[in-house]
Amino acid sequence: MIIKGIRGFKDILPEETEKWFFVESEARRIFRLFGFAEIRIPLLERTELFARSIGEATDIVGKEMYTFRDRDGDSLTLRPEATASIMRAYLEHGLHVKEPVAKYYFIGPMFRHERPQKGRYRQFHQIDAEILGVQDPQADAEILVMLVRFLETLKIPNIALQLNSLGCPACREPYRAEIQAFLRRKQEGLCEDCQRRLEANPLRIFDCKKEACQALLGDAPIILDFLDEDCRGHFEDVQGLLRDLGISFALNPRMVRGLDYYTRTAFEVIAGDLGAQNAVAGGGRYDGLAKDIGGPPIPGIGFAIGMERLILLLDGAQAFSSRPDVFLATLGERAKREGFSWAQRLRGAGLRVELDYEGKSLKSQMRKADRSKAPYVLILGEDELHRGYVTLRNMATQTQEEVPLAEIGNRLKNLKMG
Repeated sequence: MIIKGIRGFKDILPEETEKWFFVESEARRIFRLFGFAEIRIPLLERTELFARSIGEATDIVGKEMYTFRDRDGDSLTLRPEATASIMRAYLEHGLHVKEPVAKYYFIGPMFRHERPQKGRYRQFHQIDAEILGVQDPQADAEILVMLVRFLETLKIPNIALQLNSLGCPACREPYRAEIQAFLRRKQEGLCEDCQRRLEANPLRIFDCKKEACQALLGDAPIILDFLDEDCRGHFEDVQGLLRDLGISFALNPRMVRGLDYYTRTAFEVIAGDLGAQNAVAGGGRYDGLAKDIGGPPIPGIGFAIGMERLILLLDGAQAFSSRPDVFLATLGERAKREGFSWAQRLRGAGLRVELDYEGKSLKSQMRKADRSKAPYVLILGEDELHRGYVTLRNMATQTQEEVPLAEIGNRLKNLKMG
C-alpha cells in the first residue's frame, strides 16, 4: 500500500508552483521598493517564546501548536507564526543596537493543528512583513500602503481594508473590565470556549466564529470608546495618512487579533470571494512584544498574509505557465547528441528549452511538444546538420522555415522578446 501524506499537510504540485513563484516574486519586488530586507528564521523555536509572546490563554498556544520534547528534554515548537521569531532574532543578534529601525520580510511555512478546510492547512505558508523600532503613525500607514499595493499588483478582487485600535494596556484594562461585566450577564449563551475565554481573555470572544456568540455581542461596548488621548491621537493620525494617499478603509470596532501582543492599530484585509472565512491578511502594532520576550521596550508593527488563500484568489485570467520557450526535436543519433549540446547553449543564452531524451519518432516528439505548449519547435535531423540549418516551426501558425544553426539563438531571443 502506498504511504500517503499527513492530513492537513498539502503537496504543492508543479502545475501550481508557477502561481506560488509569481506571488513570492512580486512580494520580494514590492517589499524591496519599500526598503524591506529578507530574513530567514528557523522552523523550531523554544516553546517559551510563543507562550510568552502569543499568550498562554490563546487557542494557538493552548490547543494548536505542534510541541514536543527533544532528547535533551527541552520543549520545542514548530513555529505557528513568524513575528515572535523575527523579534527574537532581532534581539538575539543585537540588531536593535546596530540597526534600531529595521524593516524585514519573511516567506515560509507555519504549523498549527487546526481543522483542515479550503485554503487552510496544518502546514500553511505566510508572507510576513515587520517594521521594528518606530512608534510614529507613519510606520503604521506605510506598512498598510505596502500591503494594499501588493494585493493590487496581484489583481486580487473584492478586497477591503478594515481598521481598529486595540489601545494600550492603560486604556484596555478598564475596557476589559467593562466587557467582562457585560458578558457575564450573557454567560449562559456563550459556547464552551468563550466561557473559558471570559475569565482568561474576554476580548478573544469577539474572534469566535459561532453565530450564537456573535449575536450576543451586538450591543457590546467597543474599545474605541475607551482609548486614552495618546492612543486616540495615534489612531486618528494613521487614518489621516491613509486618506491623504487615497487608501480606502472601513472602521471595524469589533475586530480583535488572535494574539495577545497586539496594541493600538489592528487591521485585516477581507476578500469578498472567500466566503465566511474571508480574512486574507491581518496584523497590527505590538509595542510590548520585545519586552514580553526579555528585551528592551521596542515598538513594532507588521502583517501576515496567508498564501494558500491568496493563491485561491488569483485572477484565473492571468497566465501562470511553465511552458518552455522552445522544444528541440531530433532525428538520428548524431542529431540527438548535437541537439543535446545545442539545448545547453540555448539555455545558457537565457531560453527555456525542453527536449526528448528517448530518441522517439518525430511524430511522437511533436505530440510531446504540443503537450508542453512550447510556442516553437526546432527540428534537427541528419540532413539539417549536414547543411548547417535547423527547421523552426511556429506551433500557433503551423508554419516553418529553415534557419542557419549559427543564428538560431538570436532568432529565438528576438521571437521571445517580440
